[in-house]
Amino acid sequence: MQTAVGHLTYCSNIHPGETWSAHFQQLKEHIPAVKRFVSPDKPFGIGLRLANSASLELAREENLRAFQQWLQANDCYVFTMNGFPYGGFHNTVVKDQVHAPDWTSADRVAYTIRLFRLLASMLPYGREGGISTSPLSYKFWCNRCEEEKNSVMESATLNILLVVEHLVRVRRSGGPLLHLDIEPEPDGLLENTEEYMDWYLHQLLPAGIPFLQDKFKIDEATAAGFIKDHVQLCYDVCHFALEYEQPAVVLEKLSAYGLKVGKIQISAALKADMPTETDKRKKVIDAFRQFEEPVYLHQVIARTAAGGLIHYPDLPQAFADADNSKVAEWRSHFHVPVFLESYDPLSSTQADIKAVLALQKQEPFTQHLEVETYTWDVLPTPLKENIDISISRELQWVLQQLDY
Repeated sequence: MQTAVGHLTYCSNIHPGETWSAHFQQLKEHIPAVKRFVSPDKPFGIGLRLANSASLELAREENLRAFQQWLQANDCYVFTMNGFPYGGFHNTVVKDQVHAPDWTSADRVAYTIRLFRLLASMLPYGREGGISTSPLSYKFWCNRCEEEKNSVMESATLNILLVVEHLVRVRRSGGPLLHLDIEPEPDGLLENTEEYMDWYLHQLLPAGIPFLQDKFKIDEATAAGFIKDHVQLCYDVCHFALEYEQPAVVLEKLSAYGLKVGKIQISAALKADMPTETDKRKKVIDAFRQFEEPVYLHQVIARTAAGGLIHYPDLPQAFADADNSKVAEWRSHFHVPVFLESYDPLSSTQADIKAVLALQKQEPFTQHLEVETYTWDVLPTPLKENIDISISRELQWVLQQLDY
């Protein structure tokens, strides 16, 4: 739905369905119900997630036409998509395979361009569209040596530029502004502001400017402008909170170099101070154990009393180091409901969401806001409610923060 500070939706990766027919059935079941709760009299925006197989099916003319007709009949529109998970995302072990295929793969390029073609065909006239995507690759797949990491980074960058070329051609032919939104996350090849900006300024721009100059016979400044328009940041609030980054500082750094935010993904992580007393610490650890499950990665970043950070690739590795006396706080990558702050004795990084939305209210820095709590199926039982009511509560909570 459109608000005074951008279009707000939730990501349909909440709903299962890896084929288009299965996912479309989920959309038909849940979208109208959520719309009645939060946007009964105004058009409702959809943040669409399609697995690769679903994207192939939706690309068929008869399927796309039927979906466009359904959107119109239900007063809905698509303005953003989630192109991070390529394969299965429900009822299967996802873990690090959420990064597969990574950006070194031609399959990732073809999938992403297909999504952009679909988005362009559904996007309302005059609006920009964005697709969030993986942070190039997974660090543990290319950590044997610096040379291997650099090779992956170079290959991924060149493949992303193939997508940029496509988006420039769409725009120059009179089509909409479309942007690829890179989503840093813990243990991604790009996992924080420093790594994202280092890649952008020292690899993407240096490789992309001459690439676009050659393709379009344009000057250096125009080529740089195209890259900054078509490659933006997906600010997943949970991910940046896990890295202990302050929202205002992140935005200041990006702004200093003219780098843009394509989408805010509104999400919250689990966190807790780690007591020094053994029995109190055990209570905290036991609470985290309730959130251990076999489907998704739940990276943990611990803050030491001295201010350092310790990275654990998943909860089991963190549990193995639970007695580390140097650790003062844990933050875990588990997307919990954004409207709850306390999971006694744990809490959430909800305050980071409030800070980001306050900055968006003060001076909007993106047009796209998307709630992304995809873990309803794997939450501890006491937190599970009717999915339509849960999604609506999240959107209504966000609207309250926006004074809307």
